[in-house]
Amino acid sequence: MAEVITMPRLSDTMTEGVVATWLKKVGDKISEGDILAEIETDKATMEFESFHSGTLLYIGLEEGEAAPVDSLLAIIGNEGEDISALINGVSVEKSSEKEDVKSEVEVVAKNDSNQEVSIPKDVKIVTMPRLSDTMTEGTVATWIKKVGDKVEEGDILAEIETDKATMEFESFQSGTLLYIGINEGESAPVDSILAIVGPEGTNVDGLVASVKAGKNPLEEREIQVERKQESVQEKVIETMPQTVTVSENTVTGRVFVSPLARKIATDKGVNLADVSGTGENGRIVKRDVENYVPSVKVPSVVSNTNVSSVKTFAPAGEVNIEEVKNSQMRKTIARRLAESKFTAPHYYLTIEISMDEAMASRKIINTLPDTKVSFNDMVVKACAMALKKHPQVNTQWKDDVTVINHHVNIGVAVAVEDGLVVPVLPFTDQMSLTQIGEKVKELAVKAKTKKLQPAEMDGSTFTVSNLGMFGIQSFTSIINQPNSAILSVGAIEEKPVVKNGQIVVGNTMTVTLACDHRTVDGATGAQFLQTLRSYIENPVTMLA
Repeated sequence: MAEVITMPRLSDTMTEGVVATWLKKVGDKISEGDILAEIETDKATMEFESFHSGTLLYIGLEEGEAAPVDSLLAIIGNEGEDISALINGVSVEKSSEKEDVKSEVEVVAKNDSNQEVSIPKDVKIVTMPRLSDTMTEGTVATWIKKVGDKVEEGDILAEIETDKATMEFESFQSGTLLYIGINEGESAPVDSILAIVGPEGTNVDGLVASVKAGKNPLEEREIQVERKQESVQEKVIETMPQTVTVSENTVTGRVFVSPLARKIATDKGVNLADVSGTGENGRIVKRDVENYVPSVKVPSVVSNTNVSSVKTFAPAGEVNIEEVKNSQMRKTIARRLAESKFTAPHYYLTIEISMDEAMASRKIINTLPDTKVSFNDMVVKACAMALKKHPQVNTQWKDDVTVINHHVNIGVAVAVEDGLVVPVLPFTDQMSLTQIGEKVKELAVKAKTKKLQPAEMDGSTFTVSNLGMFGIQSFTSIINQPNSAILSVGAIEEKPVVKNGQIVVGNTMTVTLACDHRTVDGATGAQFLQTLRSYIENPVTMLA
């Protein structure tokens, strides 16, 4: 029997995925565990394996196409099996859903008008998240927040037990926890009502009663109707020639646009008058706004015959721009770094370190068989040991508490083709120089070949970013939250230095510590750098 494969949720924040590469093609034999495709998420490009055996009968998304989680990705079944009904069933089912949902909304409006419950202003319904690609239900292991507690975006609401692990679930909204829908120890399917967050004092009794009765608020229902309608339109448009219809009524000047498309256009700053609609009767839908590319208007040159006959030089050229679609990783980098820069009050401390002893020690260490230690490995080890002496730098800020980490997990920034990832070295202080070197190389290779797993990028307490290999003398970095600090490492320079009153040639390296002033005071950051310098300038002390 044929199995429908849907777009998996490969990270806790993933809402849509892009098929980077298909590793199998229609007609190929598939065994359970075979890699079907590489899926680009908001964090990384990851391999997606098949949980079924058979023949790949149908591919629903081409390479480079994006689709929401749970969209049709592929169909696997027996060779020669007729799946036309299954494929057509998607369109037929959605077409009937379009009719049924429309009538459903009308019935609610007419027959139950006295019981309609809308979501109060600024109130957000939090649902059971899909925290793994195979998760169908979750169990609330522990509630970190209770009803009445203040909640900030990024706060941990609860610990959710999935089919693979128990994971922390953070809030994407700020407000007050008004209602808990699933108690500790209780299980519920994905997308069930988990909690309600909103302004303090908001009356959500009607909303809670509606939830307990198994009803969805009218506002959520309308969004579902629209998404189903647009999904049906997309399927219909794929099977018939597309004609571009101007969606503006030339008589009234009205623009026909769906509410979801209007909201996306507002968020992106797109003028709907410039967008051509491909929906029913030229209606602008979500797809039109997302695919809209503004045209470049080249200003015309107006000549003036009354101007002096002396001609000024006017360079002739053509305006040439290119727009590249942002990858999920690039979007996440932009969002997280902007959040860090504009929420954490950064300040910077810079120090110069003598590298003569470090260079001599490294040369000796690397003479050992099968041993290769880099200067970056020495910096990471020194940071780990300095953090044990200055735990205030190894902290995380929360509104009500400061979390002091007594374990040391250092993240090492690695540049990849699509951006930047930060694989983590767990319990770095317990690792030797050679172990650090081997682990960093292993994680760097995984990062560059897109094999890095989300678990290998979680849990850092401090970050090291090194641009010395590019000849950069010094630079400042943006803190990788929830860390409180990040160390920027520059190149080793040979230059004149003063030793014992004499000017001699020495090797120095400049490092800059970026600190979050909410958790790390200036004196604390300075003391950390002093300890770091003592370790690097005297590497033998790191072996004690």
